[in-house]
Amino acid sequence: MTIDITTQNSAFLFIDVQEKLVAMLTKNKCAKKAEILAKAAKILGIKTILTEQYPKGLGSTIPDVKYCLPDNAQYFEKTSFNALETQGVEEAIAGTKNVFIFGIETHICVYQTAISLLQKGYNVFVVKDACASRETDEFKAGINLMEKEGAKILTTEMVIFEMLKSSKHPNFKEVQALIK
Repeated sequence: MTIDITTQNSAFLFIDVQEKLVAMLTKNKCAKKAEILAKAAKILGIKTILTEQYPKGLGSTIPDVKYCLPDNAQYFEKTSFNALETQGVEEAIAGTKNVFIFGIETHICVYQTAISLLQKGYNVFVVKDACASRETDEFKAGINLMEKEGAKILTTEMVIFEMLKSSKHPNFKEVQALIK
């Protein structure tokens, strides 16, 4: 990969990994991968931002993710599908070059936010196995269009090992244990 990716110049952007949204998914792999990424962010000190789409109606971030996050994770309630239209989100991401984005629903909120980030000049990485939509066709369309527009498509393990760089990283064993 030719893009300089470090824990210092990157942010994880969790999009709407909320109780009612997770409950409507037939396969819950997205929630488990989001939990792994939350734990990795905490261990590695990666800037972490979360959005919650209308939490009054859709619930809050699922406990498996919420309780694993770094203490300095920033939460934002939103009603816009594009997270950057929510006050404070863009400022929270500022200072990073790389945004790793994932969550629910791939073809709506993840897609609209990723496109906006690309337009603003960020390197955007969509963590495919930590994304979900209610319908497979919608998920595939969202991933395909984000890739076509310039987002890089990765998996959770690819992200983790890209951040570690080497088995000599001081947190290698602790992070590696997250995926075993």
